[in-house]
Amino acid sequence: MDYKAIAQQTAQEVLGYNQDTSGWKVVKISKKITVSSKASRKFLGNLYRVEGIIPESTFKLSDFLYQPGNRVTWDKALKVYNMVHRIDSDTFICHTITQSFAMGSISPRDFIDLVYIKRCEGNMDIISSKSVDFPEYPPSSNYVRGYNHPCGYVCSPLKELRYLSSCQLYVRGCTETWGRCLELGNIKTELKEISTLLTALNVLLSSLKLSSEYYFSFSNNFSEDIIKVLMLI
Repeated sequence: MDYKAIAQQTAQEVLGYNQDTSGWKVVKISKKITVSSKASRKFLGNLYRVEGIIPESTFKLSDFLYQPGNRVTWDKALKVYNMVHRIDSDTFICHTITQSFAMGSISPRDFIDLVYIKRCEGNMDIISSKSVDFPEYPPSSNYVRGYNHPCGYVCSPLKELRYLSSCQLYVRGCTETWGRCLELGNIKTELKEISTLLTALNVLLSSLKLSSEYYFSFSNNFSEDIIKVLMLI
């Protein structure tokens, strides 16, 4: 299997999400977070876009999001996030185990994902991910094997204020885990799972050692903003 070619194709799909500006419907807007959705043309379900502004350089932000050793420190949706195969400096395969959701009605899933960071013109970075088959890690009876369609982050500097970065998360709203949420008719649970990624950026801000002025002005209400967005849906 040509993992590198798959990784590059996945990054191109995520870039396509970013470049396709039509059809997005704003779900909710808060002070720091905007959640939008649109019906997918490639799969059953919606594609979600979650946007925020991070007071840090794009390079440092995207590098932090990409490095596998950082993931469990800021993504509380995960119990395990291990790199199991390094392809090159920009590409690796990881094994992920999620926490349970919806008060235990959704059991932990595990995933084998191909992760790739692509540096683009204009200092824009794409961190893409997609589930793949990896013979060294076959499905286990301990977990339900999930599948992630192409998803990822697009990080880019703001033109007016280049010390700030736009961070957009693109994710499918009907993965193995979220599909169960939809069966339960619980769209809040689905979006809360997405929000854990952005809620965790509070830890990212702290870990990046931003100035106290920026850190406290940005992060004090960050989690609250996300919660308010979700509670109003």
